[in-house]
Amino acid sequence: MRVVVVGATGNVGTSVVRALLGDENVTSIVGVARRLPGWRVDRTDWRQADVASADLTRIFDGSDVVVHLAWLFQPTRDPATTWRANVLGSMRVFRAAAEAGVSALVHASSVGAYSPGPEDRPVDESWPTHGWPGAAYGREKAYVERVLDVFEHDHPGIRVVRMRPGFVFQRVAATEQRRLFAGPFVPRRLVRPGRIPFVPDIPGLRLQVVHAEDAAEAYRLAATRPVKGAFNIAAEPVLGPRDLAKLLDTRTVPVPQALARLAVAAGWHMRLLPVAPGLLDMALRLPVMKVERARDVLGWTPRRSSWEAMRELIDGLHDGAGMDTAPLAPDGGPADRLKEFATGVGGRP
Repeated sequence: MRVVVVGATGNVGTSVVRALLGDENVTSIVGVARRLPGWRVDRTDWRQADVASADLTRIFDGSDVVVHLAWLFQPTRDPATTWRANVLGSMRVFRAAAEAGVSALVHASSVGAYSPGPEDRPVDESWPTHGWPGAAYGREKAYVERVLDVFEHDHPGIRVVRMRPGFVFQRVAATEQRRLFAGPFVPRRLVRPGRIPFVPDIPGLRLQVVHAEDAAEAYRLAATRPVKGAFNIAAEPVLGPRDLAKLLDTRTVPVPQALARLAVAAGWHMRLLPVAPGLLDMALRLPVMKVERARDVLGWTPRRSSWEAMRELIDGLHDGAGMDTAPLAPDGGPADRLKEFATGVGGRP
């Protein structure tokens, strides 16, 4: 089996490549990325390509499965750029997969594709995927779900799998996630248990987390087994503010949703934070997902708890962890952070 991984140098992509290498049925891997990595692994050919403009059919020719992971979180201040990469780029990936004659397409959707959910019960994969209109991320993930509806109708011979993971964490992706969601002003020395004064207890804040290696195993199974449809992917337990406070050895302080949004909006408009306030609005409305289908149909069980994944993130943030790919580059210290600020917090890809 020859598998193409589009977006192979990011948090999930690097882990998916490693998971596929451990499968004896996968004879070769094509890693596609906008910027070629210094990281090299066996049985993997690297191709530099932008999904928004490259000849993807040529890259996909001769492959059996395409795993589509490429996604731009930034620049949040330029939604036309993220739409072009994420929505139009995904459409180009799907079209090229059909033109190349692949037998299966595995797409990275997200819990962020779901419509706001009930507070009293988890939802399965049949819950509506209309996203949250106030956040570009939710709009784009939901739109691509509709594109896949049409794709499946038009190409019934291609097996289509939609993966909907929660928050995906691992140590080497910590610096990337700090850049994407917290910005350059978070001091590493404070990100460790006992150093942060409090965790804001915002009503509705709850996180479903999965370790990147466990998420990658789910993608490997989806690529190599005869399954189709959507799969929710998350570990246990669901984490709330009190759980985060326990991990950080601190206390919680009640913060109303309106005040939390005001703080994020102020940081956004002052260019201190890279995330728009709409992303917080979306996060506070995400449903809790059931994951039984992944266990029963895909045969997937996470090896790490959400506690362990979150603990790796915290340790990685403190240490400035990363690896030799452009998205996962480690924290380079004050010079790198100054560059982040000078080039626009949330203003560049």
